[in-house]
Amino acid sequence: MLQFALRLGDDPRQVVTTTPRNVGVLKELLDLPTTAVTHAPTEANAANLAGSFLEAVRARYAGTRLGRQELDGVLLEDAEGALWRSSMIEAARVDTVPRLSRIVVAVDPPVTSGKRSDTCGIVVSGAVTVGPPQDWRVVVLEDASVSGATPTEWAQAAVDALHRHGAERLVAEVNQGGDLVETVVRQIDPLAPYRGVHATRGKAARAEPVAALYEQGRVAHLPGLAALEDEMCRMTAQGFEGSGSPDRVDALVWALHDLVLAPAAAWRNPQVRSLG
Repeated sequence: MLQFALRLGDDPRQVVTTTPRNVGVLKELLDLPTTAVTHAPTEANAANLAGSFLEAVRARYAGTRLGRQELDGVLLEDAEGALWRSSMIEAARVDTVPRLSRIVVAVDPPVTSGKRSDTCGIVVSGAVTVGPPQDWRVVVLEDASVSGATPTEWAQAAVDALHRHGAERLVAEVNQGGDLVETVVRQIDPLAPYRGVHATRGKAARAEPVAALYEQGRVAHLPGLAALEDEMCRMTAQGFEGSGSPDRVDALVWALHDLVLAPAAAWRNPQVRSLG
C-alpha cells in the first residue's frame, strides 16, 4: 500500500526496515529491479541496545535458524513441500546430550576433488536405543562437512570426527567412489571401524523415512547445524530445491539409517530357525 503514497516528486523512494521473514510480499519486493537491499545484523545497532540483551539473545539463539533470521538478518526459505520445516527443526533443539548407546559418523563423499568440488557431507549423530524401537531417540551432534577438499582432506575430517566423538562406526556412501573411499579412509586410520553403504534409491526417497522420525519428535539438534538445516528445509519429496547437491542431508540420512532405521527393521523382522 505504500506504493500508492509515492505520487509526488521526481523520484519518490521509500525505506523499509524489516526482519527478513519468508513471506511472499517481501520476496516479491526483493525481486523488483528497483529495490536496493542493505543488510545488517543486530550488533550493528549495539549502541542503542542494552549489552545484557545482546548477550542474552546470542546465548539463546546463536547457531539456530531463528537466530540467523532475527539476529543476523538472513532470509531463510523453506521450499514448497519441504520434508523438514523450520518450525519442526526449531522444536528439535536441545543444549544437552543424554547418555548415548551408539554414535555414528556418516560421510557422503564428493564425486570430484578440489576447490570446485561438491561439499563432502560429514554428519555425526548418536542414538539412545534402550527399549523397543519406538522409544529410540537420536541427537545430531555435529556437521563436520568440508568443501573444496581433496580425498585425503575429507577423509581426515571424517576420521577426526570419529575420534573426537568416540564413534562406534564410520559409514560412507560408496556408489561413486567404490573401494577407493575405504582405501582413502584407511590411509588415515587403518583401524577405523568403517562400513561402506550403497544407495539403491534416490536421495529424496531415502530422506522421507528420516523426516518421519523428526515428525514423531524423535530427533534432536545441538546448536551449530545451520548449514545442514538450510539444506533440510529445501529438500522435498521431488528432490532438492537448492543449488548443488544436498550432501549434508545425505550424510544425515545415512547416519540415522544406521542408528535407527536399519536396526528397527531387524527388530520388526526377527529371524526364525529350527532347532534339532
